[in-house]
Amino acid sequence: MSKIKLLIFDLDGTLIDSKKDIAHSVNLTFRDVGLPEKPHEVIYGYVGNGVRQLITDAVASDDPTLIDQALQIFERHYLKHLLDETRLFPGMEEVLHHYSGRKMALVTNKPVNYTDKIIKGLKLDQHFDFIIAAQPTIRLKPEPDMLIKTLAALNIAPAEAVMIGDSLNDINAARSAKVRSCGVAYGFGQRETLQSAYPDYFAESCDELLNLF
Repeated sequence: MSKIKLLIFDLDGTLIDSKKDIAHSVNLTFRDVGLPEKPHEVIYGYVGNGVRQLITDAVASDDPTLIDQALQIFERHYLKHLLDETRLFPGMEEVLHHYSGRKMALVTNKPVNYTDKIIKGLKLDQHFDFIIAAQPTIRLKPEPDMLIKTLAALNIAPAEAVMIGDSLNDINAARSAKVRSCGVAYGFGQRETLQSAYPDYFAESCDELLNLF
């Protein structure tokens, strides 16, 4: 088996615990559009498929006008609040330093404007050789496009990379790109669901990532 030369990290639920700021911003959006607020635990389940899908699922409506309105309002609230409580998961700083001798990339379905502000605010850009976030010209995970672009940019073969994430989107994108996968149990995804996808590696905590690769 080839040595892992590139570690690719998901953002929300893998590197950072951002769920409280996301849920808070969704409920502020609901107030503005006249919808009842939802428990944070319910909103957490909508995270991971991009912001449009997050709002579509949260609003629970097929009305494109309402979705577009809610998206604009959410952007205003989230840009203001996205660093209120969002932090690296405990132990993740040590993981990033531990693997500093290898190439590392960040691949997220989160839009570029949110991603950039969080990366700079938490001073994470120093750790990554390549960062790609949601943009109109590329398909999101679970499609393999973002991973394929990452491999090409860093000149890494698929067998030499691992995608680390907390959702099926990460595992399936890795499989489609012929990259190894690592599920993490501490994030937003369901542990049993992740394990049922048979990732190549599995970590219960950030600490376990230190010895996997």
